[in-house]
This record gives sequence, C-alpha cells and structure tokens, in this order.
Amino acid sequence: MIDKIDERILEILQKNARTPYTQIAKEVGLSEGAIRKRIEALEKKGVIKKYVAIIDPKKIGYNSITLLGIDTEPTKLLEIANEISKLKEAKNVYLSTGDHMIMAEIWAKDGKELSNILANKIAKIEGVKRICPAIILEKLKEG
Repeated sequence: MIDKIDERILEILQKNARTPYTQIAKEVGLSEGAIRKRIEALEKKGVIKKYVAIIDPKKIGYNSITLLGIDTEPTKLLEIANEISKLKEAKNVYLSTGDHMIMAEIWAKDGKELSNILANKIAKIEGVKRICPAIILEKLKEG
C-alpha cells in the first residue's frame, strides 16, 4: 500500500514527471534521498509504470481525434484488440464493458484520413461487427 506522502509524490509526478527530486522533497518535507528511495520503490512495485511525454495531437498535425467503439464477434475479441493495437493511428486501446467491447483512441490528420482508417483498416478486420466513432471536439481535462 502507499501512504499520504507517496500519494502526494504521485500527484506531483502526474502534473510534471520531470519535477526534480529536490523540488518534490521541498513540497512534501522530506530529504531528496528519501524521495529518491520512495520513487524507486513505487517503480519496483509497478505503481509507476513508465514516464511519458503527453503530446498535443493538433500541434503535430492530427486534427481528427476519435474515440472509437468497436463491437466484435466474441471469439475474436482479443485477436481484434491486438490487431488494432498494432495500428500506428491507434494511440490507446482498451477492452471494456458497456456499449462496446473495445474502445480505441484514433489519431488522424483530417476527416478523409480518418474515414480511410475506419473503412480500410479497422472495419475490414475479420470479426469486426460494428464501429462507432465519436470525434473529440475539445479535451477539457487531462490526467
């Protein structure tokens, strides 16, 4: 389990994973060495899986971001999810309950490219029964 100090460290790292240990130490009232040990322990436990750069897709030319619900033949679910995970345009892929069996975040340059991805890459995967795209208009919160 993690304690309140670990929770605070995680909050700081979620806002900016590049926050120096000295800054974190100041904010939580511990030494830099103690922060280093706590972060290493969180990494070893798998609480912190990895550090990533969060990209604004529109600033690199991806103007059509879509949350895609995908329904499949039940026996093909994992196979299809793995196939979609291999697509460079699929930035996140989830197995889910609810309205759709698979949810995927798809990045495309524009509507034409999105249509091509949906029609020629995803809908044609054997076992895909239905795709339900929802184009993201604006992201209000991240992380």
